[in-house]
Amino acid sequence: MDGGLGAFGAFGVLFGVVAAVIGLGFVAIVVTVVLRSARMAKRGQNPFTMQEDLAYQAMQSRTLAPEKSLEQRLAELDELHARGVISDEEHRAARAEALRD
Repeated sequence: MDGGLGAFGAFGVLFGVVAAVIGLGFVAIVVTVVLRSARMAKRGQNPFTMQEDLAYQAMQSRTLAPEKSLEQRLAELDELHARGVISDEEHRAARAEALRD
């Protein structure tokens, strides 16, 4: 008599429990991925290109942009002043700041 555990005994029960835990873990991962993807899609984000989108935005940010030379910064200020985007006072202050750096 094997106590009603069948042909495999305790090993069969243990194997069934482990298989069930692994299966439930797999299901939990799939459900999490689907829910997160749906939430991102509602925000207008594509979950499949999110990493590339963030990398592109980071590369376009001023923080990671290469440092402009003094000549480039002064020329940009002169152009803004000539177009009337900045006033005489703003132009003088910005030039002085650029020259201090």
